[in-house]
Amino acid sequence: MGDIYFIDRKTGKIVKEKVPGSKTMSFLYGKKRAGKLNLFLLFKRKYLSLFGGLMMKWSYSKRKIPTFIKEHQLNMDDFEVPEKGFKNFNQFFYRKLKEDKINIEEGVVSPADGKIVVFNIVDDCYKFYIKDCSFDLHTFLKDEFLAKKYKGGAMAIIRLAPADYHRFHFPFDGVPTTSKKIKGYYYSVSPIALQQNMRIFCENKREYSILKTQEIGDILYCEVGATLTGSIVQTYIPNQPMKKGDEKGHFAFGGSTVVLLFEKNKIKFNQDLIEHTAKGYETSIKMGEQIAEAL
Repeated sequence: MGDIYFIDRKTGKIVKEKVPGSKTMSFLYGKKRAGKLNLFLLFKRKYLSLFGGLMMKWSYSKRKIPTFIKEHQLNMDDFEVPEKGFKNFNQFFYRKLKEDKINIEEGVVSPADGKIVVFNIVDDCYKFYIKDCSFDLHTFLKDEFLAKKYKGGAMAIIRLAPADYHRFHFPFDGVPTTSKKIKGYYYSVSPIALQQNMRIFCENKREYSILKTQEIGDILYCEVGATLTGSIVQTYIPNQPMKKGDEKGHFAFGGSTVVLLFEKNKIKFNQDLIEHTAKGYETSIKMGEQIAEAL
């Protein structure tokens, strides 16, 4: 499997991504039978992710924090740190940004930090996930009405790596419905895994809600779990008005993904994101950065 590259949105430069556990990911999601067997018997199973998440809640896990900060060059001045420090690695993992470090731009904004790809028409995803785009809305949502509602609409996929800020927020003003859970496996959402099979999004544990807006219709907001992501925690209050940038929830330990679906002819993604996706690149993104405008 080849190296993974993305485009830094601020500089426009192509950057090689440092993928945690890249050798393991290549083994598990490659063509070798031994890797596929381990993936099937162990790594996609719930118990491994639950055990991994439990380990990150143990107090001894906080010893990993300094090394993690140094390795990923995190600026901890941007985050709220408890007076006595983080109790465990998991608490550090879903650390909160300081209020004065949150910047919310105009239009539709990214709900999370990570790497983003966008499609003005959902079916265009085959141009990006060229190796296996058997992704379809019916399988993803398990709801025929919603699949029809968002057919021909737009889609954004924001992939969070372990070093990213792991709280997610609302991309627009609106009223969110109660979150609905869909059972599934715990495949990795590492770019190495996604290179091989986009159906991971349709097979992993996930949950979604509908953000009802006045200006751009109903936004379907879906969080997708992954290997070692023990839980998706919703912190918002359903059926109450929310402002763009308000916190919706957070992921526990592991890499994760947020998927946004928009109704047809409601929004248009920013041109730089469209161009980067068309060239086969993800783009680095920060929560609160504009990703689209209303039509």
